[in-house]
Amino acid sequence: MSDPVVVIEAEAAAAYDLGPEHPFTPLRRALAADLIRAYGGFDAPHVDVRTAAAATDDELARSHAPDYIAAVRRLSEADDGASAPDALLWGLGSAGDTPAFGGMHDAASGVAGASAAAARAVASGDARRAFTVGGGLHHALANRAAGFCVYNDCAVAVHALLDAGVERVAYVDIDVHHGDGTQWIFYEDPRVLTASVHESGRYLFPGTGGLGERGHGAATGTAVNVPLPPFAGDGPYLRAIEEVIVPAVTAFGPDVIVTQDGADPHHADPLAHLAITMAAFPRAYAMLRELADDTAGGRWVALGGGGYNDDVVPRAWAMLFAELSDQAFPDEVPAAWHEDAQQRTGRALTRNLLADTEPDLTEEELANGNLAGERAVAEARSVLT
Repeated sequence: MSDPVVVIEAEAAAAYDLGPEHPFTPLRRALAADLIRAYGGFDAPHVDVRTAAAATDDELARSHAPDYIAAVRRLSEADDGASAPDALLWGLGSAGDTPAFGGMHDAASGVAGASAAAARAVASGDARRAFTVGGGLHHALANRAAGFCVYNDCAVAVHALLDAGVERVAYVDIDVHHGDGTQWIFYEDPRVLTASVHESGRYLFPGTGGLGERGHGAATGTAVNVPLPPFAGDGPYLRAIEEVIVPAVTAFGPDVIVTQDGADPHHADPLAHLAITMAAFPRAYAMLRELADDTAGGRWVALGGGGYNDDVVPRAWAMLFAELSDQAFPDEVPAAWHEDAQQRTGRALTRNLLADTEPDLTEEELANGNLAGERAVAEARSVLT
């Protein structure tokens, strides 16, 4: 019999919209949820689909400065908050990557509330695993928006676990970008391990996530980073998880694992260069599932994250949910979803979960990237173990 799984649908995620030309669109998340629904994944008898209330200011204040929360409220209610004189101070200016928008506080606190509800469901024993598509906003700092992220729902979820009595939480981030906001929020908290595999900050936003970032004070050793070079490919990416992150989490001994599961490491993502294939995703998800089973009694909270290719994100997260919920989805996506998704995106979409193209790179670029990636994993392993 399958373990109970709770799905928290973030209704407010539809309103988390940074503008028509912005890559972080609500459509990418909606397509993923609709694909899982089309497969019947949410209808399984052990899956309980719920909605959640927005995070309260008190819940947000566990991860964010009260002055910042007040500024988000004020700028989201202004006629043009992104042009306000102090918007740039809070990372919400029109010239930045996270411009303020109308209703911003309600949308962002709604996403945070969904992730917190997923965490509480696992902490209470109501479910063994929990999932929300509309989350993973890992760049938001305690007092500043960044990287398309207003409130850090990952940190809000971890704090919800700690406040529910969970003693140790491992946060694992497999997005192509370093999980900087979550790391810094817990950088001095020995109860939380933050582990991130990502494209090196030498080449990609946010410029952090080096091997020397290890935590501070009593929390020294509770930050683990594996920065990979561009074009590293599947092998180094998966080995970074298996040979560095898995041992670190195992040694830490968490009670619950929270994962940020961005789909932007894929080679067709327009904002990064890590060059992994679709085949790497289910292998990574299986490792996360096994890690939760082996170290945390199966208790796993899975959040979304980045990913800016509409042909990749829905298929990747459908495979994530299949792993998390003990389901097997046919490789061919449902025809009705495929037709609808093509109309909504205005582009031709792939018909199979694992179908892929070759990375648009030369053999030399792929070989050099893979070799550099193997060296990066070896270096991380030697430093961190």
